[in-house]
Amino acid sequence: MNYEISNSILAVKISSRGGELRSMCDSDGQEYIWQGDKEIWEDRAPNLFPYIGRMTEKSYQFQGKRYHMDIHGFLLTSEMKLVSKTKESLTLKLDASEETLIQYPFLFSLEITWTLVGTRLEIAYQVQNKDEKMMYFGIGGHPGFIVPVDQGAEFEDYRIDFGVNASPKRVKMSEDCFVLEGDEFLELTEKRYLNLRHDLFDHDAIILKKVPREVKLNSEKGDREIVISFPDMDYLGIWHRPLKTPNYVCIEPWSSLPSRKDIVEDIAQQPGLIALESGGVYRNSWSILIRQ
Repeated sequence: MNYEISNSILAVKISSRGGELRSMCDSDGQEYIWQGDKEIWEDRAPNLFPYIGRMTEKSYQFQGKRYHMDIHGFLLTSEMKLVSKTKESLTLKLDASEETLIQYPFLFSLEITWTLVGTRLEIAYQVQNKDEKMMYFGIGGHPGFIVPVDQGAEFEDYRIDFGVNASPKRVKMSEDCFVLEGDEFLELTEKRYLNLRHDLFDHDAIILKKVPREVKLNSEKGDREIVISFPDMDYLGIWHRPLKTPNYVCIEPWSSLPSRKDIVEDIAQQPGLIALESGGVYRNSWSILIRQ
């Protein structure tokens, strides 16, 4: 089912299926979240857990056993339970189950809380390790934003603003979207802007590290600006469906990276995954701010 939270400025809809952000409208009725298209990308703004991206052979190893998991983990297709709701805040929960244990041999509890503060939507993750062993995972967001959001503007009029003298590094990826050794140079206009073009994504996502912890999606031809802040996420994915010309772009704060090329990862050894001790609690948050 869909839940709604709102204030005098924004109205937000969130699905119990994966806690996906389904809609974010301002008081003028302007929608900021991509509304899905089965022919292009039917999702809108899913959450990713317990893995981000692809696994080699859709598999990983743990304690000598192989497990299978599809792209971005199982959260995006899991039904979450209501914990609490107010007019401006919502918390949903997913606990380990017989179904998740087939894919992921850890007892866990995941809560996601959405809170509206003025024109900002704050998204907070809390993961608790209820197992007796160390738990390994990745977590992050995958929001798709409508582009253009201003009348009279086009997709190519928009840019992602990394701030003055930014120098993010592009993670080198294979053609089938697995991590390779080394980083690549990302050319920014004025050492600041990534100007959007559809062909930027002909080879799939642009995945970045060493990024400023806040980026802005805006256009000189428009008044609206979307600010994505992710103070404790180490990576940023930028994407739309390759070889298409849709009116959206995804700006995705991630805690970790996909599998390395041709390696069925041992998740206890994969670089960058979060390691959470028995009984431990992990927290991370990011936000979407609308400026007009």
